[in-house]
Amino acid sequence: MAEKEQDIHIAICKYIKLKYPNTIFTSESSGIRVGWYQAKMLKEMRSSAGLPDIMIFEPRKSYYGLFLEVKREDFAVYKKDGGIVSNSHIQEQEEMLYRLKQRGYLASFVRGFDDAKVLIDYYLG
Repeated sequence: MAEKEQDIHIAICKYIKLKYPNTIFTSESSGIRVGWYQAKMLKEMRSSAGLPDIMIFEPRKSYYGLFLEVKREDFAVYKKDGGIVSNSHIQEQEEMLYRLKQRGYLASFVRGFDDAKVLIDYYLG
């Protein structure tokens, strides 16, 4: 059975805390299961849907920060031709990543812990 996205997400956060302890970052809460009232409040407190899972607020290289949309290693985000899969949620996330890139951030899907680790080490290392 494939590792849960939530477990990968937590492992990435632990890695950042361990290897880059002074890094300022946070996680988006939309993937957390909460009651309907809390879910409604959380939705009202964010700008829009599609925000990336992990947001690192450290300027590096020529970027203002690093934003990661975490997926399982076996999750297909792109088709073989390079286009985005036909999934409205993934397309919404891709649009947000594009908007962030337009504003000077490094923003990307990462598939699994190892993929995230490579990008984080490139960015923060």
